[in-house]
Amino acid sequence: MKPARFDYHQVRTAAEAVSVLAQSGGEAKVLAGGQSLVPAMNFRLARPEVLVDINRVAELDRLTDEGEILRVGSMVRHAAFERPVDDGPLGRLLSMAARHVGHLPIRIRGTFGGSLAHADPAAEWCVIARLLDAEMVAAGPGGDRRIPASEFFHTVFTTALEPDELLIEARLPKPSPSAKVGFKQFSRRAGDFALTMAAAVVEVRGGEIAEARIALGGVSDRPVRAPGAEEMLRGRPLPPSSSSSSSSYTAFADAAEHASGEVETIGDIHGSARYRRDLIRVLTRRALEQAAAQ
Repeated sequence: MKPARFDYHQVRTAAEAVSVLAQSGGEAKVLAGGQSLVPAMNFRLARPEVLVDINRVAELDRLTDEGEILRVGSMVRHAAFERPVDDGPLGRLLSMAARHVGHLPIRIRGTFGGSLAHADPAAEWCVIARLLDAEMVAAGPGGDRRIPASEFFHTVFTTALEPDELLIEARLPKPSPSAKVGFKQFSRRAGDFALTMAAAVVEVRGGEIAEARIALGGVSDRPVRAPGAEEMLRGRPLPPSSSSSSSSYTAFADAAEHASGEVETIGDIHGSARYRRDLIRVLTRRALEQAAAQ
């Protein structure tokens, strides 16, 4: 298969990329890792008239630690997170998720920002962004604007980015150093897209859960949170063990059951909505147990 004809622009700066996008009249696509765009073009599911290659924009390929926030440039490759990029729970969480991103060649070429902009609801980085209430920074002709994750993902493959905007970076708030994190995913084969995934952050103070975050992917048209399940966990004890006889198991099972009911799941040829609800129940509990075991 071959793509339809297009004009190719290899840019060196983010400003140059935005200029080309603005001049294209909404008919341009940005080429980062190309792991999703190139196959779509080859099958002619995508037919951009202009392709803007940002692979040589060095300013987008940076990780910047600002203390309470980790700034991830849109051209940072998936493989950068296979080893923790931060000594705290954020580094552990990103490393957990990175192991599930496709296969090694995909992780070497694919990019963090490309995954967010593509907005596949089964993508690991989209779920992490929603979990942490990340903030996406987009550059356009009128300047930069910040978009919270809760407003960034609209539906499948659709985001708040305008046609003339370029995703510059994602700003990931760091959980507290004492936070515990978990990430569990189910796919039919290693490297396949997830049917369901669950990510969790648990803040513990005085032996009790002070704050909890649960995000789910692959179950709806966008990554979602489970606020009801999060609320159920607050104030519950966190024992040292996650065995089935502990009160931790009861709290986690209750929260996982609630999460499976509060999210409106989708069904497709890979799994029914009911099947995904069952997966939410199992994976949410496992992600919480993984966090508690740290």
